[in-house]
Amino acid sequence: MTWEVVIGIETHVELQTQSKMFCRCPVDFGAEPNTVTCPVCLGLPGALPVPNGLAVEWTIALGLAIGCSVASDSLFHLNIYFYADLPKNYQISQFDLPLCVRGHLDIETDEGAARIGVTRVHLEEDTGKSTHVGASGRIHASEATLLDFNRSGVPLMEVVSEPDISSPEQARAYAQELRAIVLALGISDARLEEGSLRFDGNVSLRPEGSSELGTKVEVKNMNSLRSLHRALAFEIERQGAVLDAGEAVAQETRHWDEAAGRTESGRSKEESSDYRYFPEPDLLPLHVEDELIDRLRSGLPELPASRRSRYRDLGLEPAATSLLGREADLGDLFDSAVEAGASARGAANWLTGEVVAYLRRTGGTLGDLPLTGGHIAELTAMTEGGDLSATAAKEVLAGVMAGEGGPRGVAESRDLLQMSDASALGEAVDAVLGDNPGELERLRSGEDRLVGFLVGKVMQATGGKADPKAVTEIIRSRASGGD
Repeated sequence: MTWEVVIGIETHVELQTQSKMFCRCPVDFGAEPNTVTCPVCLGLPGALPVPNGLAVEWTIALGLAIGCSVASDSLFHLNIYFYADLPKNYQISQFDLPLCVRGHLDIETDEGAARIGVTRVHLEEDTGKSTHVGASGRIHASEATLLDFNRSGVPLMEVVSEPDISSPEQARAYAQELRAIVLALGISDARLEEGSLRFDGNVSLRPEGSSELGTKVEVKNMNSLRSLHRALAFEIERQGAVLDAGEAVAQETRHWDEAAGRTESGRSKEESSDYRYFPEPDLLPLHVEDELIDRLRSGLPELPASRRSRYRDLGLEPAATSLLGREADLGDLFDSAVEAGASARGAANWLTGEVVAYLRRTGGTLGDLPLTGGHIAELTAMTEGGDLSATAAKEVLAGVMAGEGGPRGVAESRDLLQMSDASALGEAVDAVLGDNPGELERLRSGEDRLVGFLVGKVMQATGGKADPKAVTEIIRSRASGGD
């Protein structure tokens, strides 16, 4: 039997509002455990929730960015279940009347272009955080569980895709594109490793050509795009083996174990009826005015697809176009550098090469660096103008990112500026040729590879400050009998 893969993705986005979804507690992920709580987010008797207006607007903005229709009327429900990290024993969410419906994302993979439908975008509140104490960090082997309710009540936006995804590659592309849009809107830092962006995958297999969906398995605990791809690939293979053996796939929730490279059974999968949804009696229905929708639509920033198209028109390589298009802060810095006079390719090479590598090494963010578009433009001009060698330019950029000043100032303080004076370069070349008369004669006899050897000697003699292009021209001139 040949099996067809059907995947849907549920994405949870923690919104970077100043306060929580239904109370005034600040959103502070660095606070000491259980210090950012109040009667509302802890569900104490008599506490009344009030919706966060900015969270509502940001959810509508995301919906508009992915082509959704915005509901004029929406409603909050109680999603009732009992778990240790849910202090109220219910979660305020949206059930049958979400804010946004029927959107889509267009993606590109090696398999080709695809349009992935988005069923809904709705608002809810986050749960608390459970830390399982033990060697494995997993609940089934823990010695104790610690509960932190600081995260309880943080605005959480959920984006639910249609089951239009047919491979782990498409799932990863969908996740990347959605993350890029979230970053472009500035509504979340979208850090998977910190849980501010979380993906759950719903996976099923069905006979090729069939229109009936197979048994769905939800996969959780995928904290990176790599994990998402690996977990879905494993689950597809696992379900295929079960079906090939003539057995039935169990409807359940499974957790991805990154270290073991496999999914593990968690609990049987619930249906919506298990949560006993009913309208939240303390919250009035939301009514969205057309004027608000128009304001939010007109205020949308340039989205990743548009950025990529613009960068392709500038002649950037596909890899640079993709990275600058999906990382909004990096793309903004690139635009600033080009506006300051940098060549598009030069600025892209520095940003997607040395700058990204530096951030990966240090674990920092672009906002942590004292790096401006003007710095990139100046560095590009100095390199292309011959003031800096490629090696020295990398050292200068590292100094700029470390806060030592602008490129020229760093180059001067570190004595990295190239020798550009023709007379001084000529003297350095003549000294090297005088010390290597045999190599000069062989060069004159046609051994052209010796040019590189002699250039290296001059670079060594000048401490790497000589312009290798100018040195090469002088050596060739001397070899041909010129002054």
